[in-house]
Amino acid sequence: MIPNENEVATPAVAENEEQHTQDHAHDHDHDHEHHHHGPTLNADLTREISVEVPAEDVSKAFDKTTKRYQKLARIPGFRPGKVPASVIKTKFANELRQDVMDSLVNERFRAELESQNLRPVSQPQIQELNLVDGQPLRFRAAFEVLPDVNVEGYNTVSVQKPTTDVTDEEFQGEIDYMMNQHATVETVEEDRTLQEGDSAEISFKGKIQELAQTVGEEGLESQSQEEPITGDDVIVDLGGRNTLPAFTQALTGAKVGQELTAEVVYPADFGEPRLAGKTVEYDITVKSIKKKTYPEKNDEFAKTLGNYESWSDFETKMRENLAGRKKSALEGRAKEQLVDELVKKFDFPVPETFVQQQIDMRLDRGLRALAQQGMSPEQMRQMDFNRLRAAQRDEAVKEVKASLILDKIAEAENVDVADSELDRELFMLSLQQREPIDQLRERLQKDGTINRIREQMRREKVTTALYEKFAA
Repeated sequence: MIPNENEVATPAVAENEEQHTQDHAHDHDHDHEHHHHGPTLNADLTREISVEVPAEDVSKAFDKTTKRYQKLARIPGFRPGKVPASVIKTKFANELRQDVMDSLVNERFRAELESQNLRPVSQPQIQELNLVDGQPLRFRAAFEVLPDVNVEGYNTVSVQKPTTDVTDEEFQGEIDYMMNQHATVETVEEDRTLQEGDSAEISFKGKIQELAQTVGEEGLESQSQEEPITGDDVIVDLGGRNTLPAFTQALTGAKVGQELTAEVVYPADFGEPRLAGKTVEYDITVKSIKKKTYPEKNDEFAKTLGNYESWSDFETKMRENLAGRKKSALEGRAKEQLVDELVKKFDFPVPETFVQQQIDMRLDRGLRALAQQGMSPEQMRQMDFNRLRAAQRDEAVKEVKASLILDKIAEAENVDVADSELDRELFMLSLQQREPIDQLRERLQKDGTINRIREQMRREKVTTALYEKFAA
């Protein structure tokens, strides 16, 4: 899929540890404990530097920091600014050492990076650090760098341009759906059987038929323990466009109160993954017969649906709207396929740091969705996050690769995002979030999100350019 700014960790280059933290920070709006920022690095992209600071420089750093503490310290028995250095070193030993470490390690680490022309994209993992006043400071630092992404030949990748014309069947389906939404439903009181055009109110219990079964003491036993599929007060339109023929066939001729069974074979592309390609045996009870009455398709009804002058005007605009949605959906899938082809074509290692950030973002999105559906933080904590992280890994790697490839192609194609384009995007975002534009911009600049939005806009722009060029 084509990654977006809410999904992809921006492969920005961190000049130092603080900048890296700012560039890759993202919000956590719920209580969970799944984040993993372990020491694992991609060996192909790991670089290591060794740093040594002379004992004289270490002592100078300790003296400078001690003097700063002397000026600021307020200790009973001593006048401000007159606390002896020996007292400072005893009372604030840990704080002194940490401050010296922060200044010396960061300073010498950055200097060594510049001398070797290295740009880390992960926080450095400091090893074998030895810091004692009067002794040399030594440490090793390991970190990841960006891969060398060669996209030569990207212009040979192509996808099939989809047909986006709206068929009469698709248009009629849209009309039928809209009419169904505005239909009135009444219970049929007369004693008769169900017939095509009726709606049946049913309850059911379905059991998925397993391909793999074993013979037990009481005959065939399923090897898996699939939960039964149940429903109550469900409305089924006999002969309806969205009703599987097996249901129409089983219910036609049935009466209220009748119990019956039906075997339903679901198509492989059925919308519910649990049922796709499966055979389900249903026990069905008919609870009532419903009859739908539809409004008349005339100018007056059209005007109740919105700003339409007539039924003809409504149909015209509905067809245009359907065409736009179909074009957007099909071209979106084609662009995703184009990006998938690029990912398959170019093989290179990806920073494990980015992969872990991407997994975090995917899980964050999923957990927010679960929270909106009513799952409590306590229930979330019971989830197996190691398994969930492992399940997200392949897609996360693909999305990170896609981002790096698109960024490289954007350079080759001289694709950029103008400030005016970013301003329009932020304006639309402010309307969606009902937040003043200036306040939104300040917040996004502060947390680094505005850069990620610009980068994602650039990726979408280059993807569209590639699609226009290479879709056949």
